[in-house]
Formats: sequence, C-alpha cells, structure tokens
Amino acid sequence: MPAWARALRHLAYPILLGSVVAVSTLGIARDRELEAVGFLFVLGVLLYLVVLERLIPYDRSWHPSRREWRWYGAYFLLTALGGALAQALVLALVGVVSLPESALPLGVEIPLAALLGSLANYLVHRLGHTNRHLWRLHGVHHAPDKVNIGNNSVNNILDVVLAQGATQLSLALVGFSEASVFAVGLFVVAQGYFTHANADVRIGWLNHIVSSPEQHRLHHSTDLSEAGHYAADLSIWDRVFGSFTWRPGRRPASVGLVDPTSFPPTGAVLTNQFRPWRRPAR
Repeated sequence: MPAWARALRHLAYPILLGSVVAVSTLGIARDRELEAVGFLFVLGVLLYLVVLERLIPYDRSWHPSRREWRWYGAYFLLTALGGALAQALVLALVGVVSLPESALPLGVEIPLAALLGSLANYLVHRLGHTNRHLWRLHGVHHAPDKVNIGNNSVNNILDVVLAQGATQLSLALVGFSEASVFAVGLFVVAQGYFTHANADVRIGWLNHIVSSPEQHRLHHSTDLSEAGHYAADLSIWDRVFGSFTWRPGRRPASVGLVDPTSFPPTGAVLTNQFRPWRRPAR
C-alpha cells in the first residue's frame, strides 16, 4: 500500500470530525438556516466518503453496482420524502420545547446532548433487533450482503422516523438548545454514513469511544455472537451494555441476514416499505 494510502487510513476520521466541528461552529455563529446547512453538509459527507471508498477500499467486492446504486438512490429518496413530514413535526416540537439560548456553555451542553441522544438511539436500535415487531422494520437494513455508504439508506421509512424521533425528541424534552440539537444532528449524520463506509480506515483507541466502520461491519455480521455494536455514534454505550465485540483486526466472515429468505431482496424497494404492515406468516 502506498504511503499516502496508509496515511489516509488514519487521517480520514479526523478530517470528517473536523468538518463536523467547523460546520457546526459556522452555522451556529452566523445563525444560518440550519436545515439548509444540514442538507448541504450531508451532500458533502456523501461525496467525501464516496471518494474514500475508491481510494482506500476495505473490500472491492462491496462496491455497489450500477443497479444497486439505483436501488440505493430510490431508498434515499423514499426515506427523505416519507420522513419529511414526521421530521418537520419533530423539528417544530424542538423549536417549541427547546431553549433558544443555551442554558449551559455550548462546550458543556453539546457533549451532554451527544451522550443523551446517543443513548436514545442505542436503545431504539437494540430494540429493533430484539423486538419482533420492530425487527420487521429494521431487518430491511440488514438485507444487503455488503456494507457501504449506499446501503446506509436501505431502510424502512418508519424505522428511520422512529430512530430520528427518539434522538431529537429526547434532546428537546430535556431542554437542550436548538444550537446543541443542530450540532449533535450533524455528528449523528456524519457517523451514520461513516460507519457504513466501505473504506479501510483505522481510528485506533478511539474505537472505545466512537463508532467506526471497523465495528459496524461486525454489527452486520451473520454470526450473531459478534454482531453487537448497536451504537451508531458513541461506542461507549456498547461498552456499558455489553455489546462491544470489536478487537483490532477482527473481520466478519460474511454480512447480511442469517436467513436471507426472511426479507424480500433489497431491490424490492416498495415491497420492503409495505411488508411490515402485512400479517406475519404462521
């Protein structure tokens, strides 16, 4: 591996994290339209990670085909459109309940908000795996037999709404400011795509604090004994609740569903949106 690629493996995450801090700081300081800033940030993160997947791929066979990119694009649009109304209601409640000004210095409030939001997300995600009704929603995400930023958007719309709602409402109801909710939201979005990146990145000891692709590939493993790592942003909750299985160099033998026939194929985009409403077979 060239020297530049070895360096990029270790610099990729600090660059991403630095962008989260920079965009959060500028957005809050200049009081810009935070929703527009967030949308542009998502596009920037996607572009950055697409480039990383090509420069330092983890597994070249996990690159999406053109057909898969069409599927992922459809999931991305359906998730965005289907969750728009629910997200607008959540943001409206955030604006009503949360404080316009920080009750604490932002340097204190944002880390606290990140901890609480991450805990809410962890609990909802873990329930998505342990509750049979919620698994009918969340299992759609685990159908692909590869992990990349494209299939981060392979979801049932309602599963996305539940996860986002749990995180943002928990912050709003506690009374965190809109600035904190915005900053934590950028971090969560960046982490969500980053952990799915098919890029050979290394974050070393930070794996014990934040989530990474190194851990999340194990979450998608077909070997359930290693498929912990329910935290999408702060891996400390996996430590607290005993679902941390990563160790340096550990790789999943295969990823996807233990029973691939239990869900429709990923290409059945609309079927995967409506399937949870059908009566389960007995």
